[in-house]
Amino acid sequence: MEFKFEKLTIWQKAMTFGEEIHHLACTFPREELFNLSSQIRRAADSIALNISEGAIGQTNPEFRRFMSYAIRSMAEVVTCLHKAKLREYMTDEMFEHLYNEAFNLMNMMIAFKKNIK
Repeated sequence: MEFKFEKLTIWQKAMTFGEEIHHLACTFPREELFNLSSQIRRAADSIALNISEGAIGQTNPEFRRFMSYAIRSMAEVVTCLHKAKLREYMTDEMFEHLYNEAFNLMNMMIAFKKNIK
């Protein structure tokens, strides 16, 4: 038995992406615990949470609204990634990897949202 949203590729990818961000945030300095570390984790988690919440909604306009929230959360994660790179909390290679993952997932979410009838 599984929920409808668990079958969605964008939800699955958002879950994996959120875990990658969580592991990255665990490497941030202790002084970032209640600042950037918390912010990037919450934003990354919010992506999958909004997809799942929208998927169980009663109307397609509601699902589109929650997809908009997920897309905005991704933009927040990308901004946090830039902050982390500027503060030298991650390598250029790690930034490029996560940035590309974010870019690809963002495009998938936008396309998915457009196809919700």
